[in-house]
Amino acid sequence: MSAHCQCGRIAGKQRRTGRLGMCVGRAAAAGAWIAPGAVLALLPKCPACLAAYIGLWTGLGISISAAGYLRTVIIVACSAVFVFLIANTVLRFRHRPNRESRCGTPTFTEELP
Repeated sequence: MSAHCQCGRIAGKQRRTGRLGMCVGRAAAAGAWIAPGAVLALLPKCPACLAAYIGLWTGLGISISAAGYLRTVIIVACSAVFVFLIANTVLRFRHRPNRESRCGTPTFTEELP
């Protein structure tokens, strides 16, 4: 007789992560939401200001039209990241198992001869 969890793992042999692993995972998940929001919040509205900031931070000079295109690309990329994060969150909560079927409640199975 072997004790198997409903998800197929052997009862008592579940993967245990430490508190540090949980904190790092939660910080990474929070950072995934914060980073594109911070980029959008700090992105200047004026392409000339973006060109000036790029010139100050990197020493590279770009034209105002190139800065306008770059601003559009940054906005589209950050919006795509937000759409991906929202879809990922919705799908994760939608396919979440019920509390009754989580690991920890083993079902005992016997092998037939």
